[in-house]
Amino acid sequence: MSQSHQQPALPTCPGCEEPLDAGDRFCGACGHDLSAVPTGPGDRPTMAVAVPPAGQAEAGPGDAGRAGAGTPDAGAPRAGAVEGGAVRWPAAAETDSSDVPAPVHSPADVPGTDSDGRPLTGPGAESGGGAGAAPGGPAHEEAGAVRVRHDHRAAPGGGTATGAAADAGGAARTTGDRAAAVAGAAPDGAAEPGGDPDSGDFPLAAPDPRTAEHAPAAPAAGEKVCVACRSGRVDSDGYCENCGHAQPRERDHMEQELDTVAAVSDRGLRHHRNEDSFAVSSTALPDGSPAVVAIVCDGVSSASRPDEASAAAATAANEALLASLPRGTHPQQAMHEAIVAASEAVNALAQEPAGAMGHDAHRHQNAPACTLVGAVVAGGLLIVGWVGDSRVYWVPEDRTRPTARLTEDDSWAAQMVAAGLMNEAEAYADDRAHAITGWLGADAYELEPHTAAFKPDRPGLVVVCTDGLWNYAESGEEMAAAVPADAQERPLHAAQVLVGHALDGGGHDNVTVALLPFAVGPDGAGSARESV
Repeated sequence: MSQSHQQPALPTCPGCEEPLDAGDRFCGACGHDLSAVPTGPGDRPTMAVAVPPAGQAEAGPGDAGRAGAGTPDAGAPRAGAVEGGAVRWPAAAETDSSDVPAPVHSPADVPGTDSDGRPLTGPGAESGGGAGAAPGGPAHEEAGAVRVRHDHRAAPGGGTATGAAADAGGAARTTGDRAAAVAGAAPDGAAEPGGDPDSGDFPLAAPDPRTAEHAPAAPAAGEKVCVACRSGRVDSDGYCENCGHAQPRERDHMEQELDTVAAVSDRGLRHHRNEDSFAVSSTALPDGSPAVVAIVCDGVSSASRPDEASAAAATAANEALLASLPRGTHPQQAMHEAIVAASEAVNALAQEPAGAMGHDAHRHQNAPACTLVGAVVAGGLLIVGWVGDSRVYWVPEDRTRPTARLTEDDSWAAQMVAAGLMNEAEAYADDRAHAITGWLGADAYELEPHTAAFKPDRPGLVVVCTDGLWNYAESGEEMAAAVPADAQERPLHAAQVLVGHALDGGGHDNVTVALLPFAVGPDGAGSARESV
């Protein structure tokens, strides 16, 4: 058989599907050549045209069962039989013996292929049992005739439509049952859960990415683990190689605890980085008695690289104290020298390579800067030193005794109060209250380290902190109320509580606090203060 393909009418462009006008030879939208019509599909006859072998032109009762349809007359010719090159279709009777309209043969009763080249299904599967299947008739026996796509779900229990039809005793199904039969049919060779993995089709269930087969390699010992998925390795850029989560920077939250001192620093809730820094350490005096050191620095946000300035100052001051105290230097003199060393370390950050002065004659106007406050407990003395507005508080163990603030701020508000121009409440309510008048940095007017020595006559707690904490507990009484009762026995926990107090209050700034428990010896009576 041959077909003559004529150029069909093109209501839309085959390239862009834009509407076409009659007589168009090219698409006005994409310029597609409309005369180049794609070649039509190859000839695929939908029914057998070959003459069957001799003796099989007539279908018997057994043939009807294999064809998937019962017939009212067992001796009637098989549907689609070919005689003399012409297809002979059976004539449908008006009624059967019970005066019921005779069943009508559907096109699926004739062997052939569909438009996709697949064999046509029998009436038992395609038409839900077929309207022509007589009650109690033979069931469809050719299981291979039922083919459905792999995206149809398997029937509960793994059954097929053919098996379901056999279980029903060959009873005719309704049109609604057909959908259930097709949906319940299992595909030929489809990989069911637990089925043959070499069937050629993809598994219905996608693999779980969390399984060991697809999980990333576990981080090696000593490597950082992601804080989000807790399984991926953190690369050098600070991102998890498994989930891509950005990891907190090391300085966003820092904690350190020694036997007699603890410190906690947190980025807070508003700043994008932590510009505070601290250093805690312990050493021994020449007589063997212990000396405990705590340094806290706060970077000036309006300066460049404030985080580097605070880290450099804290490190330099701590190293200077650890070097001078074991040599027998008086703790107060050692504190003064430590502040000077910290200032030199911050000044060094502003130095640029030779030849850089030409393009920036005012390079010191925005030099790195920070404040510093420190405390040393040694030989029954409490030594404090500071530059800027970071503070030291004394909180006695007996909370019925008075608390005290041991430092004076280098700030605009403190100057107003000292000059008698404002009281403390008015000065700190002003917008200029926290403008500092003293700091460490190359652009500082003049370095004026403050130091003071105390000899407490009772045990207590030394609180060394930045304004990120004391903004939420400004007076000594407010600070004492925020300090936990067991702070001397658990200094790290108490420092965590104080940082949480600032975060609960709003966390507008970086928060850093160091706690030094102070114990009094048997002869520790009286108190004294020396100020320089």
